[in-house]
Amino acid sequence: MAARRPVRRTAPLGRPVRLTLIAGAAVLGTMLTACSGAAASDSDKGHAAASAPDAKISVNLRGAQATPGTPVKVTLGTGKLKAVTVSADGGEALTGRISADGRTWTSDRPAAPGTAYGVEAKNTEGGSAKAGFTTAAADKVNKLSLAPGKNTTVGVAQPLSVVFDNPVKDKAAVEKALKVSTSNNTEGSWGWLQDYSGKDRVDWRPKEYWKSGTKVTLDADLNGIDSGPSGGWFVRDYRTTFTIGADQVVKVDLDRHRLALKRDGKTVMDVPMSAGTPGGEKASWRGTAVLMAKEGTINMRSETVGLGDAYDKMVDSSMRLTWSGMYAHAAPWNAAYFGVANHSSGCVGMSDANAAALYQQVRVGDPFEITGADAKGTVAEGNGYGAWNVSWSDWQAKSAL
Repeated sequence: MAARRPVRRTAPLGRPVRLTLIAGAAVLGTMLTACSGAAASDSDKGHAAASAPDAKISVNLRGAQATPGTPVKVTLGTGKLKAVTVSADGGEALTGRISADGRTWTSDRPAAPGTAYGVEAKNTEGGSAKAGFTTAAADKVNKLSLAPGKNTTVGVAQPLSVVFDNPVKDKAAVEKALKVSTSNNTEGSWGWLQDYSGKDRVDWRPKEYWKSGTKVTLDADLNGIDSGPSGGWFVRDYRTTFTIGADQVVKVDLDRHRLALKRDGKTVMDVPMSAGTPGGEKASWRGTAVLMAKEGTINMRSETVGLGDAYDKMVDSSMRLTWSGMYAHAAPWNAAYFGVANHSSGCVGMSDANAAALYQQVRVGDPFEITGADAKGTVAEGNGYGAWNVSWSDWQAKSAL
């Protein structure tokens, strides 16, 4: 009787490779299992394990107090990476890129402070591994305020303006994270200045006035950026969008004592006015001031602008032009001087009817171009939005980049 041929059992093909975490380290490794057509003996298994390549994956950040502000880097010892996912507990995942040689993956943005991250890596042979780390919390947080407001429509002179709660030492790192996009590729530049409040501020203004209808978006991808000593970390991103309205310019002629509103180059309003009394602190500013706010009826008191007890009035149709207190508004008590002389405490005054008509037609961001000899100086960059009083080349030089 012929001997029975021994049956050889085959192992399934395409068994997935599994990467395992090496205990006590942020290094992920595996002994890659070879696909075989036959079952292996214990000695064969040992030989295969000893000869299989050891594919180790390491993460540059690890532990419960990892340093924030650093991009996440995942490195594969042998083989090639197929995909890497870095998720954030309570936040957005970090995107990144695999290097040309397939060995490393680096996140596009740094790890944010006080955040738990999960890492999952896959190689081209079907292996996968998971790891995690948590960044140290920020010892100090920096915040900011943005203008204009989200989803607003503003005038052609309105800059993007960012005011920071704390000082910004690393201005270049912050500016790199501020991305402006427009619907018509408007040319513009950031410029750093000191706000009237004394805080650090950066404005983005176009080379020339915006074109009517332009849509503008600011993405401030600041989460994980360190603003420097005494400034603190940013722990969130910011975003604002706005649209440019009608092409309107208000012309204020201090010498002729006239105010004109021009829309699309055509004069739609030309009225007499009286501005600040020349020769002292009561004089008006010249240059381009941008309408900051339409404040309606407000109480104006002279002591708030350093003019003693000269006045205390409820004033209608108030349109703020500077932080220092220059307005265009209704001033019926000054009617004798409209179109004749500048005789106010620094503001541009008109009749009730003319001020109300102007108030109704202008919008925040419209430029007031003030010319004439009867002025005490030019509107400063940080006194409202005075960037238009700086030449384009000088403004570009104020960028940290």
